[in-house]
Amino acid sequence: MEQLEEDGRTFMQVISEKYSPENFPYRRGPGVGVVVVPSGPQGSPMKDRLNLPSVLVLNGCGISRAGDEGEIAAFCAHVMELDLSDNKLRDWHEISKIVSNIPNLDFLNLSSNPLNEATLEPSCAEAFSRVRRLVLNNTQVPWDTVHAITREISELEELFLCLNEYSTVSPSTVSCASLRLLHITDNHLHHWAEVRKFGAMFPALDTLVMANNNLSSIQDPGDTLQRLFPHLRSINLHNSGLHQWEDIEKLNFLPKLEEVRLQGIPLLQSYTNTERRSLMIAHLPSVNNLNGSAVSDSEREDAERFFIRYYLDHPVEKQPYRYHCLVTKYGKLEPLAEIDLRPQFHARVEVHCEDKVEEVSIRLDQTVAELKKQLRAVVRLSTNNMRLYYIDKDIDCAFGPEEMKYSTRALHSYSIRDGDEILVVPKTK
Repeated sequence: MEQLEEDGRTFMQVISEKYSPENFPYRRGPGVGVVVVPSGPQGSPMKDRLNLPSVLVLNGCGISRAGDEGEIAAFCAHVMELDLSDNKLRDWHEISKIVSNIPNLDFLNLSSNPLNEATLEPSCAEAFSRVRRLVLNNTQVPWDTVHAITREISELEELFLCLNEYSTVSPSTVSCASLRLLHITDNHLHHWAEVRKFGAMFPALDTLVMANNNLSSIQDPGDTLQRLFPHLRSINLHNSGLHQWEDIEKLNFLPKLEEVRLQGIPLLQSYTNTERRSLMIAHLPSVNNLNGSAVSDSEREDAERFFIRYYLDHPVEKQPYRYHCLVTKYGKLEPLAEIDLRPQFHARVEVHCEDKVEEVSIRLDQTVAELKKQLRAVVRLSTNNMRLYYIDKDIDCAFGPEEMKYSTRALHSYSIRDGDEILVVPKTK
């Protein structure tokens, strides 16, 4: 028993247990509850009793070997997606036995299997030829293995190579013209000299996701970028090491670029959230989606006007090229007027009592009762012997004074301003 656990389990052992009628009852619906009845010689102990869906999730099941290939072919002919992540697969020959017997396989996830020392022979690589989406995260597979697979998969569209500790990229002698998405986050690709190799390796690349690589800069000139990535529509450089606006401006040379994700970079640390987004939008005129949010026409215009005003007082030598483009578009804008919207805490009002008028500074955070105490010395009346009325200088006198009858009401709720009047009327006995 201990030896069996050490060697791991077979693919067929796991699916026979997980998808038996006891553990996985028959259900109707797309991708689930398919009753598989294999044809072939009688006698298989699993015959006629597996309810296998078209999407198999077998992560963390201790799988190290394929098992009976005939049974795999019989039970898995309809399977389209297979998740074998976090197992004990360390032999490409065993993996190829599984994959070669699943003729409709479109998606394969081999993440977190110990494949760093496994050698992939060309005869085994042929088994992957029908796969369109391949996940090799946290496998540390060498680039030679990656190239062997991409050479065999003529219609590969998506490739995931995250967490593989790559610090360099080994170029391939044969490009993979079908690949549209490369997801290669959480590696150590610090230098653009390595990243640029993806252009020749994957000439039709549409989406490049390389967050958490600490890329330091984009070093190629504009015409080279156009040639390297002519179809790149989306790029994710979250948590890279970019620290110059020149690197951001170079993204404009990617002719099809319309979506950018750029958060957590040193360049933007000193700006507020509003400044970051506005300056990025203004720097990238063709991008219509920034950090997952669509850029509307009105937001772009506001950002571009903000950009002009932001650089207005900078020395000419420090004004970016984009600034002069936008000045041509909008003209040289005047700075926005500064409006103080902070609430007032004091006001100077005229206090009228019979024939006496006196200007008094009052606190607006106090209550009517506290104001009466303040006015005792001014009008020579006790608080119990005075009525207060508020007169707004800007409102037509036809409305009349407003009696301040509630002793606990705060003065700021009357919107009292400098120049308004407080009328004190002695109570009649």
